[in-house]
Amino acid sequence: MSQPTPGSVTEKTFSAYTPEQSEKYASARHDYHSSLYETVLKYHSATGGELGVLLDVGCGPGNVTRALGSRFTEAIGLDPSCGMLETARSLGGTTSTSLPIRYELGSAEQLGENLERPIEEGSVDLITAANAAHWFDMPAFWTAAARVLKPGGTVALWTSGNVTSHPSVPNAEAIKAAFDKHHEDHLVAYYEPGNFLTRNRYATLPLPWTIATPIPDFDKTTFFRKDWELGETFYTGEQEIGMDMLEKMMSSSSPQVRWHQAHPDLVGTDKDIVRILRREIERLLHEAGVEKGKERVMGTVQGSLLMVKHRM
Repeated sequence: MSQPTPGSVTEKTFSAYTPEQSEKYASARHDYHSSLYETVLKYHSATGGELGVLLDVGCGPGNVTRALGSRFTEAIGLDPSCGMLETARSLGGTTSTSLPIRYELGSAEQLGENLERPIEEGSVDLITAANAAHWFDMPAFWTAAARVLKPGGTVALWTSGNVTSHPSVPNAEAIKAAFDKHHEDHLVAYYEPGNFLTRNRYATLPLPWTIATPIPDFDKTTFFRKDWELGETFYTGEQEIGMDMLEKMMSSSSPQVRWHQAHPDLVGTDKDIVRILRREIERLLHEAGVEKGKERVMGTVQGSLLMVKHRM
């Protein structure tokens, strides 16, 4: 299947979420491990970044905004989905100075330029985007990021790959093959351009110096990348989970959501592709000697973090 140009299709799945869908999404998605947050903060601080203003773009229900916002004087979560923002606001969060986190409706391409309280030029210390940059129009994002960042400010973008089975799970190789087959047979047809970027863990994500009109405000020599491989902890929830939670987590991915939207009569039935995957994993666990009723897997993902600095 050909891979469309990133940014050629606007993300319409999560941005259209209702508050009820957003709550389900939040309950199915684990937070990122503290080691990821510490990597971001360590690089940011070691390269002259300050802890003034955090701007979390595509914040969704606000996990990252709350986790990192507690270390900053001011924190703003930006998302194009009213439903996601309602969930984020209900969960709240405060900054290092006990200010409430702001959650605002906005896009990665404008970065708060049109808000009632606009994000001022040169006011932001750290911009983050967790599992979201693959939906951005990257040239427009980099232009906006250059505008709002302070000199010496940082952009941190990260993504996770596909969910698979930890090597310690009984029959792990066969279960990994089942996950891979599920993606290839059922989900790739429901991919949008951004999903291909997550599969290669942002190897081809457009950067300020690779876009058609490079943005000179960013220093290529400061580029930093860190990869988490299978078995390394990227999410806090990389632990044993039951089949109900597995099904819930798998159902929250955007290609799976689009499959469900295309097959509403099959959702939750024996012909639901997530249910089919679940049954296959259960079979493989039983084959390895796991008793019925005790089926559990340890999910794991690969992840990648990309960071770059605004010139001083």
